[in-house]
Amino acid sequence: MTTTAITHIGSLVSNDPAVGDGSPLGLIENAAVVIDGDRIAWVGPTAQAPAADESFDAQGRAVIPGFVDSHSHLVFAGDRTQEFNARMSGRAYSAGGIRTTVAATRAASDAELEANLVRHLAEARRQGTTTFETKSGYGLTVADEARALRIAAAHTEEVTYLGAHIVSPDFAEDPAGYVDLVTGEMLTACAPYARWVDVFCEKGAFDGDQARAILTAGAAAGLIPRVHANQLSYGPGVQLAVELEAASADHCTHLTDADVDALAQAADTTVATLLPGAEFSTRAQWPDARRLIDAGATVALSTDCNPGSSYTSSMPFCIALAVRDMRMTPDEALWAATAGGARALRRTDIGTLTPGARADLALLDAPSHVHLAYRPGVPLVSGVWQKGLRAH
Repeated sequence: MTTTAITHIGSLVSNDPAVGDGSPLGLIENAAVVIDGDRIAWVGPTAQAPAADESFDAQGRAVIPGFVDSHSHLVFAGDRTQEFNARMSGRAYSAGGIRTTVAATRAASDAELEANLVRHLAEARRQGTTTFETKSGYGLTVADEARALRIAAAHTEEVTYLGAHIVSPDFAEDPAGYVDLVTGEMLTACAPYARWVDVFCEKGAFDGDQARAILTAGAAAGLIPRVHANQLSYGPGVQLAVELEAASADHCTHLTDADVDALAQAADTTVATLLPGAEFSTRAQWPDARRLIDAGATVALSTDCNPGSSYTSSMPFCIALAVRDMRMTPDEALWAATAGGARALRRTDIGTLTPGARADLALLDAPSHVHLAYRPGVPLVSGVWQKGLRAH
């Protein structure tokens, strides 16, 4: 295998206190990284770097782990420009707008859905994302949900069955019948393509009892639970996620003290994944990341990229929002967008730059990761290595 040394890194974020300065980011100044195949072989000071077949001079720029986007909805067709325009003109956001995307997605061909997915993945990669999770949820029939997952599985190992996004319009008068479909025939068709099962536990979508039935059935089929929890209102989603040992409770916007305590106590099991793009795009209340972190919860950041409530693929943008409006420090936000996302996907091979980890990293056109929040909106990612290969 060819080895590559990236040298003269001004500031390297390893996310491993043991190999760096002892901080959670494990910072190493004037650093080098040696890549062997698709793995990190060595990290440390440039002066001590072992010889490699090829070299790349970072010229004092910062290197960070590739972003881990642990919550997205990328198998869809169409957009919801008119809905966004109306919302910015004063209309409130509700879960019902999803039906617009369902209609467009059902009408699209497999080739159209895959082309749209690939376009968004390339867009995210240019901004430093090297791992992404994505969901079904815009088909809501057995055939459409299964094909969405099949298409997604060709591009990522982190695929989530979200037949329980909303009650299908076909079952508007029979939500119990739709839950039976989601936990029965649809689950059977979709489980072979997915690693995770998710449910939108919210008013206008699925209540606590329905969500429990869906997640329990998914777990029995070998899928690991995740939960859209407490986005639009207070509700049972977070408590259900913790009870069922879900990998993540996502959104976490409206939390009681008991919810925060539950997430803190389950910090090793259930990650609180915050999605500030959704609050930005809906002018909603921001999640209080400071409250969760201070309580001891594990926090991740993700884009929630979808055509309705958060049409952004930019993790740097979400980092800037988290620092400005969710009271996170730049260090905390970067950790949450890398190592935190890896925790939400229960992965130990990504989100860090340490020997044995997957060689996923981003080169910033800046001397420090702090510039991601300090210079919001500026395209700072100037190079991306994914599985050891530089992306072009």
